[in-house]
Amino acid sequence: MCSDKMSCHDEDCTTDHGPAGQSKLESFLFSCELSSKVPFYTFQGDEEEDLEHFLELRTICLGEGAKEESNVVEVTAMNHQGKTVSVPIANLHISCLPMVSLGEFELKAPVTIRLKAGTGPVTVSGLHLIASEVEESDNMSDDEDDDEDEEEEITPIKPAKKKKQQ
Repeated sequence: MCSDKMSCHDEDCTTDHGPAGQSKLESFLFSCELSSKVPFYTFQGDEEEDLEHFLELRTICLGEGAKEESNVVEVTAMNHQGKTVSVPIANLHISCLPMVSLGEFELKAPVTIRLKAGTGPVTVSGLHLIASEVEESDNMSDDEDDDEDEEEEITPIKPAKKKKQQ
């Protein structure tokens, strides 16, 4: 996934399987080092039809040899309206804020991570998530039909009657 010029890693971490008829989620470790020599990294998933790729950013930290300067990291990704948006997500400084924990900051691919200011090195790490639909088996279809029959037999809940005031 990464070119030889970049210092990036995308290694298998864990695999989570959801129940049949749901989505399957695979996760891989992700890290990328940004510097004045390599100021950006673009994360893109494979172009397969039933797969969705996400980047879950967790930490951003300054590396060894970082200077006394502000290192601003920004991400560029699509918003909920399908427009490309760039947002700064960290402003690191070696003497007061050398690392930021983002929790589980999830973005749908493609995502570009850029060192907007400073010379780094800055390491961005997290997870590469791949979501895919799990096909249902014939047995599951029969079970679902039984569940639908049971739902039809349930009577609706009636509202409580109000007491008349005297």
